[in-house]
Amino acid sequence: MSATGALEELRRHPRHLVLGGLVAGLLAVPLPPRAILLLALAAAALAGRSGLALLAATAVLAGAIGGQLRLAALDRTQLPPLIGRTVAADVTLLEQPRPVQYGSTVLVQLRALASEGHYVDGAGERVMVRIREAIAWPAAATGAVVRVKGRLRALGPFEQHYARKGAHAAITIDAAAPTGARRGGAWGLVDEIRGRAEHALSQGLQRPQAALLRGMVLGQDEALSERTRDEFRASGLSHILAASGQNVALLLALALPLLTVAGLGLRPRLSAALALIALYVPLAGGGPSIQRAGVMGAATTVAALAGRAASRWYALLLAAAATLALNPRASGDPGWQLSFVAVVAIALATPALSARLRRRRVPVAVADAAAMSLAATLGTAPLLALHFEQLSLVSLPANMLAAAAIAPIMWLGMLAAALGQLAAPLALPLNLLNAFLLGFVGAVAHTAAAIPHANLRVGLPGPVALATVYAVLAGLVVLVRRRRPPPDPARDRRRRR
Repeated sequence: MSATGALEELRRHPRHLVLGGLVAGLLAVPLPPRAILLLALAAAALAGRSGLALLAATAVLAGAIGGQLRLAALDRTQLPPLIGRTVAADVTLLEQPRPVQYGSTVLVQLRALASEGHYVDGAGERVMVRIREAIAWPAAATGAVVRVKGRLRALGPFEQHYARKGAHAAITIDAAAPTGARRGGAWGLVDEIRGRAEHALSQGLQRPQAALLRGMVLGQDEALSERTRDEFRASGLSHILAASGQNVALLLALALPLLTVAGLGLRPRLSAALALIALYVPLAGGGPSIQRAGVMGAATTVAALAGRAASRWYALLLAAAATLALNPRASGDPGWQLSFVAVVAIALATPALSARLRRRRVPVAVADAAAMSLAATLGTAPLLALHFEQLSLVSLPANMLAAAAIAPIMWLGMLAAALGQLAAPLALPLNLLNAFLLGFVGAVAHTAAAIPHANLRVGLPGPVALATVYAVLAGLVVLVRRRRPPPDPARDRRRRR
């Protein structure tokens, strides 16, 4: 489709255009007011018709203003006057500590804060806790309340990704002790479900395999060894360790047939699917990738409930608007960028690539899987080069080899986590089956990473270079789509025979 044709298609769907304007405004929050105004005028010009032009421009301005108000609320803090002081605080763990050089770090939420014997109203604010190697950290689950003491300081240059998560400062602790308390409410319920799931996913498995299974099912890669993380990164398989759209899709693919067998009607099935998505997103950490997948999955489910055809592009725009409205800084997160770019690349390039492979007599299932892997690999490669300065040359074959095992691992793991809510030992038979599949995926990552020059160090100097690379890739996609021959019904009938 040409640029003119794409623009006409967009104008025929005003809600897409307006939602796109809202997303553009949210993305433009860091820009100066003049640039935001020019963006609104550009949206109006693209819209064409006067009424639609006004809506598009208003959507851009509304997104920018709403995003700025949201940032102001997120940045509200009582902590700056205490920077440099020793503080004592009760904090709620929002995640598990992540290993870094000379220790580990973890995101927490303040419950109570005191400095020099005086109580400070910082409850509810997020901070990063820096745990040095010499400090004994209690074995506490996510949601537990820990008492810490240390020096409050500003986030360092290599800690700014915590600012995107809402952290206002950091505490380099001198001591930590469990309090025995836990957070309550809905989040406390999610913590309890997650704890039972983690226990179930460890039944009968060696520690490395249990850590890998929790990473694939719950997006928890903290317990993985550094060597394992490096192997999955070098082989291009690190995406399976982060909860993403694949997890949500496989969850629905597992749940909907089971709900059908249980005798539920269409609406109860889809309502149950919505409830599962709403539970799984926070259960899997609530990161940018799983948020995007959750919104898209929910939008598709709601469309089915309403008896309407789902629009992938509308769902994608809706996911972008929802995640950015929640946190306008999410767009700076590499995981957010990779998640959205992978979806766009798969949607644009997979059909043409799959068609070319099928014309070469590649089986349909293999052609579709290869095309999807190739589209996602090519689409995310420039971002990986920009953020991590690396490019895996074995990503496509490694993903093709591991693909057959990923869905069974996920389904067995999800069933084990569900049975674990009743009793952890019920998950043992499923985990024993999963052990062979986990061993296979681990072997693929290890073997692929060991190939000489499997991972090249390639970097992009900045956003301009990134935009240039994506412009070239877009041109290649257009060329491939234009060269695709028209459908031949007679040929298709012969192939089916």
